Amino acid sequence: MANDILIVDDEADICKLIAGILEDEGYETREAGSSSEAFSAIEARQPSLIILDVWLQNSQYDGLQMLEIIRRDNPDQQVLMISGHATFDMAVRATKMGAYDFLTKPFKSEVLLHTISRAVEDNRLRRENLALQKQVGDRLSDLTGNSPAIAQLRQALEKVAPTDSRVLITGSPGSGKSVVAQLLHDHSARASGSFVVLNCAGLEPDRLETALFGVEATDKSARSVGVLEQAHGGTLLLDEVADMPLETQAKIVRVLHKPRFNRIGGAGWVEVDVRVIATTNRDLTREIEAGLFREDLYYRLNVVPLTVPPLGVRRADIPELSTELMARAVSSKGRPPRALSEESLIALQAYEWPGNVWELVNVIERLLLPSVGDVDAPIGADAVAEAIGGGSPEFLRSDASLGIMKQPLREAREDFERQYLTFHLARFGGNISRTAGFVGMDRAALHRKLKGLGVHNSERAQKTSA
Repeated sequence: MANDILIVDDEADICKLIAGILEDEGYETREAGSSSEAFSAIEARQPSLIILDVWLQNSQYDGLQMLEIIRRDNPDQQVLMISGHATFDMAVRATKMGAYDFLTKPFKSEVLLHTISRAVEDNRLRRENLALQKQVGDRLSDLTGNSPAIAQLRQALEKVAPTDSRVLITGSPGSGKSVVAQLLHDHSARASGSFVVLNCAGLEPDRLETALFGVEATDKSARSVGVLEQAHGGTLLLDEVADMPLETQAKIVRVLHKPRFNRIGGAGWVEVDVRVIATTNRDLTREIEAGLFREDLYYRLNVVPLTVPPLGVRRADIPELSTELMARAVSSKGRPPRALSEESLIALQAYEWPGNVWELVNVIERLLLPSVGDVDAPIGADAVAEAIGGGSPEFLRSDASLGIMKQPLREAREDFERQYLTFHLARFGGNISRTAGFVGMDRAALHRKLKGLGVHNSERAQKTSA
């Protein structure tokens, strides 16, 4: 989506000329001939960049006075100063006041476009750096794996990403909902615009509205630009939207119906063009029945529903995902690389992963600690059990193996077979056919063996393997 550039010059011909040059390059422009017109335009929507003439006839403020006010009200606003009567001292003064650059008229189109391109790119990089600083942990940049569940999700993403449809992403905590949202933005027509995230679960109701809509400037405080305005031309992610208070939900419904709002303390309308994506780990239909979520907001957000599968449903992806996470952890943490043995990968597949992908991220980081085994040797299943901790399956712990050694042969053999088959059933998500194929047994014989050993293949495991 186009960047929004405000051109402020008292000469209408100059405004039209600059606007024509920028629009030919795909920029969105607005024009103002005086300080009052410019401030009204800024109040209506904070622009990506302001091109500001120093000398403004019939204007309450000149360009330098305006620059001081603009930077006071919004210190992050990029301003490019222009003048046909510039001096070196004037350029130095403007730069010290916070101007991005200073161009002398007449200037070549190439110079103007190059300067604007740098300003817009610097602004984009600053926003991205701030967003990265707010992230906890490393973001997975792609949907790793080729399991049926991930293949189906990837196919749905390819269809909906290029559209402007709102998307509601559901899934259990840690499954990667925010990753899916980022991918929707990255593969959309808005990819060059901002991707702004608002964590609805992390803010009190009054702070949530401030974060959404922003606060108008006063004599004592600068203007605060809300996430709706920051995301103009891009994408806004409402993360864990079920935690949004009902009063705020009603205001979001109005914005989704007609994309405009008032900053808190402001009187004028701010009009925005934003694609809204929402995530939740709750069943919103139950939240509606309980009176905790507005039904009209649900239907406005749930235009295209996407569900991110839990890690237990995509066990086939765990070896590839673990290897990739290991490589990333080694690179980002500066630790020596460790090889994952076949036994360790099997052990990782056998675990339930209640914390999903982000629990796997934590386990991989623990496996890289110098205190875990011989750093020069491949990681074994015992190290995986230690890294998982108390929640690891019994058959991954050494104590279980020691217990077998203390039993008579027949009991030990039955105990071993029970643990062995339970392990591989878990590894293959409860799929009898795949388990039988691996252990080298006929499917019917495996059923009889499991029944004789008292091993029950739960309905949940069978659904997981579907």
